[in-house]
Amino acid sequence: MLELIYFTLSAFGITQILIYGTIFNPIRPVKGKLGELFGCPMCLGFWVGILLWSINPYTQLFSFDYSPVTGFLLACVSSATSYILAVTFDDYGIKIDYRK
Repeated sequence: MLELIYFTLSAFGITQILIYGTIFNPIRPVKGKLGELFGCPMCLGFWVGILLWSINPYTQLFSFDYSPVTGFLLACVSSATSYILAVTFDDYGIKIDYRK
């Protein structure tokens, strides 16, 4: 269970850095399909999950079964986590929208 927490927090962190990190502004695509990918935490979170699953044998932080089904499920978990946390938190804490 702890490995899954490490995985999801790692995936969220990497996704946030790739989407919002100013260090990537010069190389981050803004137009086309890649621009859409790098503007969506859910979409990029899926591919970050695939990346983390693919380096799974080379890290001691987490170790999951190295099968395509596991990779797909972990990518889905990464996508969902990245989206939920991105719409819940911002730079100032919990996002609160006041609607009249």
